[in-house]
Amino acid sequence: MHTDFLLATFSKNRDKEAIIWKDKSFDYQWLLDRIHILEKKIEKEKVISGTVVILEADFSPTALALLLILIDLGCIIVPLTSSVESQKEEFIKIAEGEVLLKLDDDDNLKISKISHKATHEFINKLKNRGHPGLVLFSSGSTGKSKASLSDFSDILSKFKVPRHSLRTIAFLLFDHIGGINTLLYTLSNAGCVVAINNRTPENVLHATDKYKVELLPTSPTFINLILLSEAYKKYHLSSLKTVTYGTEPMPETTLKRFHELFPKIQLKQTYGLSELGILRSKSKRSDSLWVKVGGEDFQTRVVDGLLEIKAKSAMLGYLNAPSPFTDDGWFKTGDSVLTDGEYIKILGRQSEIINVGGEKVYPTEVESVIHEIDNIAEVTVFGKKNAITGNMVCAKIRLENPTDAKEFSKMLKKFCRTRLQAFKVPVKIEIVEQKQYSKRFKKIKLQG
Repeated sequence: MHTDFLLATFSKNRDKEAIIWKDKSFDYQWLLDRIHILEKKIEKEKVISGTVVILEADFSPTALALLLILIDLGCIIVPLTSSVESQKEEFIKIAEGEVLLKLDDDDNLKISKISHKATHEFINKLKNRGHPGLVLFSSGSTGKSKASLSDFSDILSKFKVPRHSLRTIAFLLFDHIGGINTLLYTLSNAGCVVAINNRTPENVLHATDKYKVELLPTSPTFINLILLSEAYKKYHLSSLKTVTYGTEPMPETTLKRFHELFPKIQLKQTYGLSELGILRSKSKRSDSLWVKVGGEDFQTRVVDGLLEIKAKSAMLGYLNAPSPFTDDGWFKTGDSVLTDGEYIKILGRQSEIINVGGEKVYPTEVESVIHEIDNIAEVTVFGKKNAITGNMVCAKIRLENPTDAKEFSKMLKKFCRTRLQAFKVPVKIEIVEQKQYSKRFKKIKLQG
């Protein structure tokens, strides 16, 4: 069975907490028992190897049990959360979903059949192997969401090496590669998954204090929200050993502020993609944006300043888009990077670089400078077409407290001129009230 190594770990740690959900604790013996009960229920519904199963859930005790059952059955699993509610029907159709397993707020399971018949060549390839699959959808922040299909056996293989047992907040969503990675890492080492139903700084830090959380995997956007909220002043965070961040570039200002506030917490940059899985990573220092990525079964190279990766756990392909791999099997990430020996520094997506009269402007660099100014809640830097320079740098800003927009814009430009080359200084500044991040706590990118 694909999950034998996980079940063996559960059996050795029967009395340890597996998951905390809605302030209730469930140990590994409960999880083993739940798997046994649900296996019979799934069997009755004639869910077999190769069935495309939509698993509509968030982190919960039953969701964990169902995921492991479906892996062992050799199903193609499509996790969906409420964050994609408006696209749910579209995603089910793209994935060719055949059975829907839906968990309600009380963790009760409802099973229903869907009229689709899965015929995609990649799904058939996995069926012939008898291997489980995982379908994940990209956020689609700059276009249509792409559905990647991976062999779940390849994803699981990296978790067979024992590592640290940690109490971990399940922050990254259940239908995100980072969320799946968090879950499998925690379970494979008999750690404890702390599920939260409200991902606000207040709620996350309250749970960290209450349940003595040791690991918080999150995003740069959420780290900035923690700093803004100052919720950390109300809670004891001495248990927190590590905060990992990924999914988007980190402004250097935000990283340094968090490190200064919490010098004992290790800050670790992670790197991963739905198409490849999560690479092992090592930050040069807690306050450094230089990171070493790779590890077992991953190779990296930089071609024309862009990162390319070859991975054993790479997806079979997209269900609704052409292959993004080179002829020799390398995935073009589209991330522009600098190199320093074994370390890289991620500058941002190539598609987001602003070309001003032939000069490159990376939005994160400008955002980091703007974050040094008082009263900044959020800032998004982007390019707009310009008749003279081709593009101009623009900034959309949400303030912590209202102020005179005209005077603020003048002050901001003056400050930027002391810290940036002239072509990087924002030409147009817009003060807005709306939040600039998605339900996945990732910055919403703007196109000019």
